[in-house]
Amino acid sequence: MSSVPRRPHGALFAVSLSVLLSTATAAAQELSPPSPDAGVPASDAPTAEPDAGPSSDLPAGLTPEEMAQIEKAFGGDTQQGVPASTSAAPDATPGGGFPLSIPGASSGTNFLDMSFILDVAAAAFTSKEPLQGGAHDPTRNGFNLQQLELSIGSVVDPYFRFDANIVYSQFGVEIEEAYGTTLALPASLQVRAGQFLTRFGRLNATHPHAWDFVDQPFAMSRVFGGEGNRGLGVELSWLTPLPWFVEVTGSLTDATGEATARSFLASSGDRVLSPLDLQATGVVKQFFPLSDDLSFMWGLSGATGPNPTGYRNRTDIFGTDLYLRYRPITEASNTLVSLQVEALYRRRQVPGDVLTDFNSYAQLAWRFSQRWATAARYELGTAAKGEDGQVAVDPLDPEWTKRRDRVSVNLTFWPTEFSRLRFQAARDNARWRDEADYSAFLALELVTGAHGAHAF
Repeated sequence: MSSVPRRPHGALFAVSLSVLLSTATAAAQELSPPSPDAGVPASDAPTAEPDAGPSSDLPAGLTPEEMAQIEKAFGGDTQQGVPASTSAAPDATPGGGFPLSIPGASSGTNFLDMSFILDVAAAAFTSKEPLQGGAHDPTRNGFNLQQLELSIGSVVDPYFRFDANIVYSQFGVEIEEAYGTTLALPASLQVRAGQFLTRFGRLNATHPHAWDFVDQPFAMSRVFGGEGNRGLGVELSWLTPLPWFVEVTGSLTDATGEATARSFLASSGDRVLSPLDLQATGVVKQFFPLSDDLSFMWGLSGATGPNPTGYRNRTDIFGTDLYLRYRPITEASNTLVSLQVEALYRRRQVPGDVLTDFNSYAQLAWRFSQRWATAARYELGTAAKGEDGQVAVDPLDPEWTKRRDRVSVNLTFWPTEFSRLRFQAARDNARWRDEADYSAFLALELVTGAHGAHAF
């Protein structure tokens, strides 16, 4: 049985190149005007035979389909690498050529990771005016829509990634986060720009579906606001080359927002006249793998910015957080135990005085099987004190004249990774009130769509 010899790849490329060049030359000769000394009478010019087929004017060996592919490769009437109009985007590579490879993209299309997350809760309070400060907390007896979050993310190109979180409440819509993140900066640097939750502490940068409890610790809502600390701005982070994990982050953001910058300009509406009118945040995170089963993360945070109580009056917030996690991987187990502690010290300049207060929480979570977990949390907030060490009236919380603490416990069940049921009970003891407030929540969470894993 005879075999047909195969043409080497180099020869095949040479033949293809020859065909392309001959086609381009023929097209140029056909479009160019005849030279004066051509000397060929028009009557002597060759003419096509009447019975010539459709491919009679094609180079030898090319079908109409192959010719169409060649014309498509040359870009038709548009020069390769040049936009068709001023509104058209340039090619992926300057000057044309092959487009750059983009993760998550195929055939020139970027695919969005998109998900909807629904959080609803039935609540019961013994107090007519519960002291719930979080914007996503259940706040009244009966049914509460905590949020419907639309989470969107995608790689834009080899240099940027886009992420957004749009929150639908019962009475409106807000852009919680919308920012771009660099992907290709040198020296382990990364920049975020847009509107984002600052990385102060551990809990502030997370969303409700990543919490171990139904509601937000009152330390966060008292210091930053019901939505947590966020704003329009820019952030730079650097992963240091030290032998252990150390990340340094700094950001500049707007200092306005009643629910996002409560200790700073809040809703005063003051204009930005200099960089001193912005909120500056700095964070250092360190991670230590203590063993194969035990790991520890420790963070230090600081934020400073103006407040509206007087000319050049400022607020400074200092925080520390730790996270200890035990998860046995050396043997098959569904056990996961985590301890999370966060403390915030706030210092504010007000007319004729400097107010300070302390707020913290500590929580212990135990996932004792694949579908079941339980957790307990203790929270503490002190009254504001002046420079003389005595309790002072706080303009932000004038009724907060004594200590407040709250104890919460819960039980969580996951039918699948896309749904969650959580029962929570709490005792809130604000000592400026006559008696403690008790509450109970039954919360449901449903997730649909593509949603990435949460950070450690």
